[in-house]
Amino acid sequence: MPRAYHHGELRTALVRAARELLAERGDYSVAEVARRCGVSSAAPYRHFPDRAALQAEVAITVARELRAEVTAAIAEHDDPDRRLAEAAATYTGHSIRHRAGLHVVFAEPLNGDRFPELRRAARELIDEYLVLCFASAPSAQQALLLMEQLLTQAHGYATFYLDGVLSLQGYDVAVVCRKSAEAAMTTITGARRT
Repeated sequence: MPRAYHHGELRTALVRAARELLAERGDYSVAEVARRCGVSSAAPYRHFPDRAALQAEVAITVARELRAEVTAAIAEHDDPDRRLAEAAATYTGHSIRHRAGLHVVFAEPLNGDRFPELRRAARELIDEYLVLCFASAPSAQQALLLMEQLLTQAHGYATFYLDGVLSLQGYDVAVVCRKSAEAAMTTITGARRT
């Protein structure tokens, strides 16, 4: 159903529509985004020169939103390991709710130097996780490996849920996020033993 938007706010409406379609189906076309906004299929190109530019704007939004959610989630904890585990679980929850995680932020068509604002937002998000990993890992090398393991694991929990694997067991999003946090804690404590 077309969404109303105020004159001059079509750019924001297009990004919002793309996010909605992403959350609903995991993908979108520019034509679908235009339909959702109730505008012609040519209208988005007045704001975005091509699909990649719209995709980059969506990715910036995802990176900033996820970073804000991580910051809020870790503020509730003092223990560095618990903060890191909650950051991993936050990634899982965000990816489930929005079908948007690092695969959106680092999508192949967005690689390179064309979208510096996206590179900045992505770097800030990754730095948020790196700082948490450095606080829990015994060395810089192990911190980088820990970040890779935790984000892969967190993404896996989200993917298993979205693909129906975990929902077959009756798990809801809260349970999946809790399991993601528990798995993260196991990985974090295990990293100290290696």
